[in-house]
Amino acid sequence: MIAPEVKNPEDIPVLFVEAWNLRRADYIADLFEENADFINVVGIWWDNREAIRKAHDYGLTVIFKDSLLKLGKVKVKYLSEDIAVVHARMQLSGQTDLHGKAGARNNIFLFVARKQAKGWLCVSAQNTDIVIGAETHIKREDGTLQAVDYRKRS
Repeated sequence: MIAPEVKNPEDIPVLFVEAWNLRRADYIADLFEENADFINVVGIWWDNREAIRKAHDYGLTVIFKDSLLKLGKVKVKYLSEDIAVVHARMQLSGQTDLHGKAGARNNIFLFVARKQAKGWLCVSAQNTDIVIGAETHIKREDGTLQAVDYRKRS
């Protein structure tokens, strides 16, 4: 492993954020088992460490080259002595603009980790954007998704 050994499951989001801010896709990939899964905020699914590395290398050099990722609340739930679920709130700023200034995004990461002989590795991760004031999405006729809140219906 190139990245530091993960001694506790709650270290995974800490090391993920550090690797992100260093633009080190290899360090991110080293947090995952060989056949791990990663699902990003728009549902793209990578199903092995090399695919995770390649996707993050692209993202960190094109989409997020000037970004800053900050870690917020972290919660660990042990399912057994060697399996844990880690939830982590994060905030992303500085995303590469397309049409105007990109604002900060808040998200929640879900990491499922398994204890190995040399520390903890992630077997699955999913990143979800937090959409303030929305309950779900609705798909419009043109194919776009719109965040909606049914509580605000009149």
